Amino acid sequence: MASLTRLAAIGLLSTLATGGHAQSIETLDDLGEALFFDVNLSQNRTQSCASCHDPDHGFADPRGAASIGDDGVSLGDRNAPTVTYAALTPVFHHNEDGNWVGGQFLDGRASTLEEQAGGPPLNPIEMGMLDEASVLARLRENEDYVEAFESQFGAGVLDDVDMGFDAMTKAIAAFERRDSFSPFDSKYDRYLRGEVDLTREELLGETLFFSQQFTNCNLCHQLQPRPAMEQETFTNYEYFNIGVPNNIELREMNGVELDKTDNGLADTPEAKAPENYGKFKVPTLRNVAVTGPYMHNGVFEDLRTVVLFYNRYNSKAAERQINPETGKVFGPAPVMQTLAVQELTEGDALKDAEIDALVAFMKTLTDARYEHLLDD
Repeated sequence: MASLTRLAAIGLLSTLATGGHAQSIETLDDLGEALFFDVNLSQNRTQSCASCHDPDHGFADPRGAASIGDDGVSLGDRNAPTVTYAALTPVFHHNEDGNWVGGQFLDGRASTLEEQAGGPPLNPIEMGMLDEASVLARLRENEDYVEAFESQFGAGVLDDVDMGFDAMTKAIAAFERRDSFSPFDSKYDRYLRGEVDLTREELLGETLFFSQQFTNCNLCHQLQPRPAMEQETFTNYEYFNIGVPNNIELREMNGVELDKTDNGLADTPEAKAPENYGKFKVPTLRNVAVTGPYMHNGVFEDLRTVVLFYNRYNSKAAERQINPETGKVFGPAPVMQTLAVQELTEGDALKDAEIDALVAFMKTLTDARYEHLLDD
């Protein structure tokens, strides 16, 4: 079943906010859909999951580098990642090489979608609920929820804090596992199925992207064993420090110290080790062209700037060290000791036409429902 449209979502929110009855909730993912759009699960009843994961913008937040909190004041220090294709992320684990892989959030601190779903309602700078019991009290306000939860999980489930909160996260995760979140219907997917042709520029971008002779893209952004395979998520789900500079503009707004290091993976208890400082999960490139701003802290506005940032490691030209959005040299890497030098310096310096081709190729990874945003 397709996700709610924006108008449907607004209608549902209005119904829930006024204490009326929501649309029929027949399945676990129906329940999760209602919860995903429900502002009543935030302290001031102003914010839902959809506030920061907007279904009209690739289930990411188009409003800026970081999302505003339910209190209307708090501002985070990281960019909200897209929820599209998140269900395909493996659980947080060590791979055969001993590297951390998978998990939700940018630092993997939630192993599964269920664990991730339980985080924002209790985060004081996000939805701001005091505790799990407070969340369940809000759920019990809605008769449709009580009926739906008891139908799915048994009588009295919302009277038990642990069981009820766990049930809520399972419902939201079920919604996020719908096929509509991972449709594989972009121009690139249609091209692989022989339904459309790529332009010459897009074909050049594809060649550059998958060829280690020319770029380092597929070292981290290829999951399948061979290029041009179907159901490629364009991430290996591993963690790297690529030297993304601090977002000074964001920190001037949120009050975080300008030179404070975001430890990334190393802040996840299981991975708290020196070799993990400054590392972040490789994001999917699915819908990347319509889910900016970019990097873990939203420091870059334009997708072409991201490619230029990577290219700076392979180019000795002074002009290639300049961030076109600021007119200044790209900022320094906050953590030098774990910088992925080998991966970042794989490949040759790119010409402008090659940079443009890579951007053109990444635009083909946009789901069909979001292709109209490419013209915005």
